[in-house]
This record gives sequence, structure tokens and C-alpha cells, in this order.
Amino acid sequence: MVVASRRAEAARAFASLELAVHRRLAGRLHGREEGLRLGAGTEPEEVTRYTPGADDVRRIDWNVTARSSEPHVWRTRAQHERETWVLVDDTASMHFGTAEAEKRDLAAWVTGAVGLLSDGPGNRFGVARLLPTGVTWTAPMPPRRAAMHALATTARPPTTDPAPSSVDLADAVAQLERRHRSPGVRVVVSDFVEPDGRTERPFPWESALRRLSYRHAVLVVEVVDPRDVTLPDVGPLTLVDPESGRTAEVHTSSRRVREQYAALAAAHRAALAEAVRSAGADHVTVRTDTDWVADLARFLQRPRAPRRVQRGGR
Repeated sequence: MVVASRRAEAARAFASLELAVHRRLAGRLHGREEGLRLGAGTEPEEVTRYTPGADDVRRIDWNVTARSSEPHVWRTRAQHERETWVLVDDTASMHFGTAEAEKRDLAAWVTGAVGLLSDGPGNRFGVARLLPTGVTWTAPMPPRRAAMHALATTARPPTTDPAPSSVDLADAVAQLERRHRSPGVRVVVSDFVEPDGRTERPFPWESALRRLSYRHAVLVVEVVDPRDVTLPDVGPLTLVDPESGRTAEVHTSSRRVREQYAALAAAHRAALAEAVRSAGADHVTVRTDTDWVADLARFLQRPRAPRRVQRGGR
């Protein structure tokens, strides 16, 4: 009965997400990889003289044929299936939220949205989850099915393990780079909270993200909760670091403490943005207290310069 209830909840969440995506994001991130050479496809690229026995008569360009008095055919630009992988951080710091949802819920919705936007003929979509016990991988599947699976997985309550793994975000990004090398789209969804509390560069995951960006189009989605950036004035608080378990007594009524917290948080986010840019990846921030669909839409609508995909080391 509980399992059926969770499946129904996931189905309702998926229907709501699909409606939002189709209304506000559809057409922004097409799941079709355009090739750089002639081949099987649908978009005309050039017109050549018709060669009997070699060319398809269905591709005869009748306008050019009429003008030149010789039969001509149009050839197409090759189009290939696109493989998209999303790495979702599901460690302890993501199981936190003080607004409309926890960060892990928002990460799942973003994953589902990327899956729906990647939907296209022949495209494949895979999800890797960074758990306290290590990284789990799903087999690549059609994007719509993968998006539904991502929401259903998050609908299950998180599990704890008495023996956590030593795998961190840097290891997970490195695994993603090594396991799936065919050029495609890679998305990393995380709050980027370091277990050691580091807020300055270099971050452990920078080099792995740079290697990932050499071969793929990479998007980093930073998930933020309001309490990640500011402290409320609510008097004495006992704060617990979800990654390390350390506790600290904080007097939030002190204006100086709140300003220091906000300054450190702002510095961390600025350093994170600079690290992502240096790695050659795109960066968008979504928050648990704002309209994340609108934030994602604004990002996808921004004009971008053409990007050259690296095929190997520099």
C-alpha cells in the first residue's frame, strides 16, 4: 500500500513537471545532435547533380532541377542520437530544506526536467546518484522513462548506512568522465557543500569537471536553500553539519555573526561560479524558495557563443 502511494505521488509529480516543462521550457534544449558532415538526417545541407542508382529520387530538388534542366538532389546533414547523463548529489547536505522543498527534491525535479527536454528520437538518458555509500548508475533509457524513474526514486525516503563510502563529488565526476566517453551532454546537480567545510578554491572536483568539459557539453546546476546563504535572527541555535556531524552553537541574534555568515556564503558561491567557468562548463543556480522553472528557462534562453568540444587533452 505504501509503495503504491509513493508511485501515485511520483506519477502526479511527473504530470505536473511535464506540464510546466512543456509550457515554459519546451524547445530550449533539443535532444538532437547535429553532425558536422553529410549523412542520414532531415535537414537539407547542399544540392548536387543526381546520380542514377546512387541517389534517392525522393530527394530530388524540383526547383533547382527546373532552373538547370538537369536533375539535382539535396543531401542532408548527419544527425545522431544524443546521450545525456545527469549526476545527482544525494548526500546528507541535500536532505535539507527550509522553504517549499528539500534540496534533494529540487534536484530530482531538475533531473526530470532535463530528461523531458532531452527527449527525442533515439536519444538516451542516464542518471548517476551520489549516495553516502557511493555512486549508483541506471542503465541509459528513453528520456521520458528516465525522468519518471528519477522522480520515483526520490519519492522513496533516503536511507542511511553505518559505514559511509569515501567517494565524494570529485570521485563521482571523475567516474562519469571515465565511464561514458562518447560526446554528449553531462549535467551535475549538487549544492557543492564540501565535507571539510571548504569555501575557497581550489575545490577537489575542479580538475575532474575540467576533464569532463573537454569532451562534453557540461551544465552545473547549483541547488541552494535560503539558510545556505543567510541566517535568520532567531536567537541561540545548535547547528549540525550534515556531512561531518559536527555541531556548533550560534547566536543568530548577533548582527555581526549574521553578516559574517552571509559574507562567507557569498564568497563561497562566487568562488564556485568562478571554478565552474574556469572548467569550461555552464552554470545555473536554482533555489528552494523561488520559481526554479523560471530560473532554468531564463538560463536556457540566454544567447551563447558557439562552443568547441575538445576531443582530448589540450
